[in-house]
Amino acid sequence: MKNNVFDVLRERGFIKQTVFEDDLYEYLGKGSVPFYVGFDPTADSLHVGHFLVLMAMSHMQLAGHKPIVLIGGGTAMVGDPSGRTDMRSIMTKETIDNNVECFKKQMSRFFTFEGPNAAIIENNADWLLNLNYIDFLREVGSQFTVNRMLSAECFKSRMEKGLSFLEFNYMLMQSYDFLVLFKKYGCRLQCGGDDQWSNILAGADLIRRKEQEPAFALTFSLLLTSEGKKMGKTMKGALWLDSKKTSPYEFFQYFRNIDDNDVRNCMMFLTYLSVDEIDKLTSCYTEKEGIRLFSKEINKAKEILAFEVTRIVHGIEEANKAQELSRAAFSGDGEMPQKTIPPGIKNIVEIIVALDLAPSRSEAKRLIQGSGIRIGEELIESFDYCIDAQKEENGFVIHKGKKIHIFVSVQ
Repeated sequence: MKNNVFDVLRERGFIKQTVFEDDLYEYLGKGSVPFYVGFDPTADSLHVGHFLVLMAMSHMQLAGHKPIVLIGGGTAMVGDPSGRTDMRSIMTKETIDNNVECFKKQMSRFFTFEGPNAAIIENNADWLLNLNYIDFLREVGSQFTVNRMLSAECFKSRMEKGLSFLEFNYMLMQSYDFLVLFKKYGCRLQCGGDDQWSNILAGADLIRRKEQEPAFALTFSLLLTSEGKKMGKTMKGALWLDSKKTSPYEFFQYFRNIDDNDVRNCMMFLTYLSVDEIDKLTSCYTEKEGIRLFSKEINKAKEILAFEVTRIVHGIEEANKAQELSRAAFSGDGEMPQKTIPPGIKNIVEIIVALDLAPSRSEAKRLIQGSGIRIGEELIESFDYCIDAQKEENGFVIHKGKKIHIFVSVQ
């Protein structure tokens, strides 16, 4: 067992960039260390990209360190230019407050809020919204040079279309967050996704210059496919951690169907399986001319991955349901067919016909009468059955007998 969490994070591939690595390694080995990660509440749910960061934070808490979850209720009213070529829409305070509450509920599934290294949730709106701008400029603005800020990658991509002064303040505000948490909790380490490197580094530099104290920046790898694209995009958009936005079955199915080459990384980032176990599950390949050719055994690894990730996000009961449904739906090594129906078709008889499961309404009714149609695990017994709003939004699985299974989404 590794004594320093830096070794755990490095072995599993989490660490992307850091500064003063030797000093940080020594710092993390001395005892319980408070560290923070910021989350801008720009939606009412976290998505699978956040999940990678939450897992890294979980590993750190399990190693004895203290997570500080910083909700960006204040910075969300400005908008982070990182990774953007356009300006983010400015959110209302009411929308932000609602999203903050949703975040708090979801994050409670990932962190322990009890014990000596209990996680803490802070909202930077508590200090940013009442900030005196003149005092802020004197305390923080004086520590930054415009030339150095313009060299940051997060601003370079915005220069051609125009970088607003509002966005230009974002780096200063995020750096100030780090300073506040340093003074309040003795926090010397900020972590986050690698697209936040410039902002995180600026905060560590601010503490080192202004307080003459050591501070550290650490970024985690982004969740990317083997082709370098962000993972978690579906036909319906992002892969959300909220079951109302992405059902547990859809969540399971996404990871059950990922590319063979992505299984190992996902297991490393998104599960608690040991590295040795992951190596055994994903070593079922041969190499030919530099290309990995996986055997059929990789499908077992995919199912284990899908189950573990769904269990962590949605609980053991939902993971079991999703696994049973997936096993029933898969034929051989193929994937479940997916079809779409137009909005407005809610009645089960109309749905059966629209999906070509029956040539006519009368044949569709005969199927129902013969107990031949299920929606998920529910046997359909009435011609008047209609899909509800949640199924319409998230999609659903329809079964015809024991051999035909279709995932249906509404366009």
